[in-house]
Amino acid sequence: MNIQIFGKSKSFDTKKAERWFKERGIRFQSIDLVKYGMSRGEFDSVKRAVGSLDALIDPKAKGAAALQYLAYEADKEEKLLEEPALFCAPIVRNGKQATVGYQPEVWERWAKE
Repeated sequence: MNIQIFGKSKSFDTKKAERWFKERGIRFQSIDLVKYGMSRGEFDSVKRAVGSLDALIDPKAKGAAALQYLAYEADKEEKLLEEPALFCAPIVRNGKQATVGYQPEVWERWAKE
């Protein structure tokens, strides 16, 4: 397993996800989403894995409501990449697979593969 956790330092779910992997002795790389963001390649891979752009947007994030007024998906993607605080956290990647939010049942399946 090659786990990356894109999270926010003040996110309770990010802390829970990190603890979940630590308790099972699974090594992971932690990336501060707000500070470092996500590369275009990482973003495209995660978007493909989760199935939609909307799944990546945190509806509670300041400024997220403005995204609904952007007409094109490409504009929404650019805004997300420019303002990574709008991402929902945590985003957990395992190669080409990814989850958004706290999803231990999926991570459990990954650990068994």
